[in-house]
Amino acid sequence: MREYILVFDQSTTSTSAFAFSLDGEVIASHGCAFPQYFPNNGWVEHDGEEIWQTALDACRGLLSMPALVDGRCLAVGVTNQRETSIIWDRATGKPISKAIVWQDRRTADVCEMLKAAGHEAMVQAKTGLLLDPYFSATKIAWMLDNVVGARARAERGELAFGTMESFLIWRLTGGAHFSDATNASRTSLLNIHTGQWDDDLLSLFNVPKTILPEVVDNAFDFGRVDKKLFGVDARICGAIGDQQAASFGQKCTQFGDMKSTYGTGCFALVNTGDKVIVSENKLLSTIAYRLGGTKTYALEGSIFMAGAIVQWMRDNMLLFKNAHDSETLASEANPDSQVIMVPAFTGLGAPYWDVDARGTLLGMTRDTGVAEIVRAGLESVSLQTSDLVQAINADMHFEMTRLRIDGGMAANNWLAQNLSDLTGLQIERGQVLETTALGAAYMAMLGAGIISDVGALDAVGGQVDVFGPLMEKPERLEKQKKWSLAVQKVCELSAIA
Repeated sequence: MREYILVFDQSTTSTSAFAFSLDGEVIASHGCAFPQYFPNNGWVEHDGEEIWQTALDACRGLLSMPALVDGRCLAVGVTNQRETSIIWDRATGKPISKAIVWQDRRTADVCEMLKAAGHEAMVQAKTGLLLDPYFSATKIAWMLDNVVGARARAERGELAFGTMESFLIWRLTGGAHFSDATNASRTSLLNIHTGQWDDDLLSLFNVPKTILPEVVDNAFDFGRVDKKLFGVDARICGAIGDQQAASFGQKCTQFGDMKSTYGTGCFALVNTGDKVIVSENKLLSTIAYRLGGTKTYALEGSIFMAGAIVQWMRDNMLLFKNAHDSETLASEANPDSQVIMVPAFTGLGAPYWDVDARGTLLGMTRDTGVAEIVRAGLESVSLQTSDLVQAINADMHFEMTRLRIDGGMAANNWLAQNLSDLTGLQIERGQVLETTALGAAYMAMLGAGIISDVGALDAVGGQVDVFGPLMEKPERLEKQKKWSLAVQKVCELSAIA
C-alpha cells in the first residue's frame, strides 16, 4: 500500500490537492480554479463557498487517480494565500460575505489615517508589519462595519474570523478553530514577540477577540478530517502560510537562507533565526515558522505583480496564447530595447509601498513590438526582485550571494537567467517547483512524527539547477538605474493624480 502526505494548497486563483511521497516527491496533483471578483476600483474578493468547493473537487479528483486508489494517507497539511480574510457563522460555517483578498486596497484611507495619527511605529514594533491595507486587520474591521449586523453578532460570539487555512481547517474538521503562527503573524493583530493576540492592536483596529482563532505551532494536531468528505481517515498535522511554506520547502532553515517565490505576486524571505530584525528599508519582519513553541523569524519583501503580469499580457493584452510562450518571445526581443514596464496595477509593494501607483510602459519607439513588451514584463519581475535583494542586504548588513527560487514562473529559463543577471546572485531552482505545497507536506510530516526534526529535512529532496550571472556589472547597474528612475516617475505621478 502506497503511503503519502495529502496537502491542500489554497492559492489566490486556485485550490490544488497534492500527494507527496515520504521522500518529498509529487506522486500526483489536481487543481481547480475559481474566479476573482472586482466590484470596485482596487477591490478584490473571493467567494468562500467557491473556494471550499474547489478544495472538495481538487481532493476528490486527486484521490481518484490510479496512483492513489489503494494508497494510505498518513497526514494532511494545509497552505494558503495569506492575509485574505473571511468571517463566517459559527453555527453554519457559512461566510457572512465574500472574502477580502490580500491584493484588495479598499482600506487604504483607513491606513493613511492611522499613519497620520502616529500609530505606525507601534504597529511595526509589535507586528513587524507596516500600516497597509495588504494585511488583515483593516479588512476584518471593514467587514464587521459594512455587513449588516456583523459587529453585534461578533460581540455576541456568533462569528469566527480566519485566514484561508483557518477556514479550510474549520470546514475539513467540522469546527476546529485554529490559526498557525505564520498566518496569524500577517493579520497586524499578533504580537510576534509574545506570539499572542495583542490587546493594544485589537483596540486600535477595533477587532473583538471573540472572533479570533487560537494561535498554535505550524506542526500541530489541528484535528481529524471528516471521513465523510473524501474517505480519508487522517489528521491535519501541519499548516503554514504560503510564502513561509515555500521557504520551508526550500529548506531555508539557517540564518541567511533566502528564497523567492513567483506566483501571482513575488515574495522574498530571508531567515533571521531567533532575532526579529526591524527593517529600515520598508521590509516586513514576520514569523518564518513556530515549532515546539519556539519561533524562527524572517525578513520579507512583497511584490504584488509577478505571475499576474504574464496573466495580464496573455488575457488582457492578448500578446500570446500560453504562458510558456513568454519565454520564447522574451528571448526573441531586441536586446537593445529600452522598454521598461512598471507593473503597479494594484500599487507598488516593497520597498516602495505606494498604494496609489499605477502601471506604466516607458521607452517605447516605433520598432517596439510584442516581444519587447513581453521582455519588459518579465524583466520587471527581475528588477523588482533586485530591489528586494538590495533592501535585504542593507537590513542584514551583509551581501547575499544566492537565491533559491520556486513557483510557476521559475520554470521559465529566460527569467531564471535574467534574475541572475539583474540581481548578480547565483539562482538555484529545485526539481520540485511546487515548494509551497512541499513545505506544508514537511510540516505535516513533522506534526505526525514522520520526520523527527528540522535537521532531518536535509535527507529529503533532489538536485537543483543553477544559473550564474552572465551580464557584466556596469550593464546591470545601468539597467537598475533606469528602472529606479522609471519607478520614481510612476510614484511622482501617483502623488499628483
